[in-house]
Amino acid sequence: MTATPTLTEAAAKRVADIAAKQAKPAILRLSVEGGGCSGFQYKFGLAEAPDGDDSVSETGGVKLVVDAVSLDLVAGSIVDFVESLGGAAFKVENPQAAAGCGCGSSFGI
Repeated sequence: MTATPTLTEAAAKRVADIAAKQAKPAILRLSVEGGGCSGFQYKFGLAEAPDGDDSVSETGGVKLVVDAVSLDLVAGSIVDFVESLGGAAFKVENPQAAAGCGCGSSFGI
């Protein structure tokens, strides 16, 4: 069984805030696509509902959904929301990643 990625409380709160402002369900979709400086990059977006083959986890009433293809690349990951002097962003702590870029938005296996 593949470990489903999870959201931190900070990430769940941020997703809930964004979803409320856009009048959408509090469901964050995490997917992986080819590209970025390290080979793969994370893609985030709000979803209307989970798809049939999605892996779903829930934190504080907010769902994180990941498609079956992306799940192999992000299994066991933790999605956080961090704010710093450089800005605010979702950050993925991915135990599958063997390499990453300085901005944290792409990774290699």
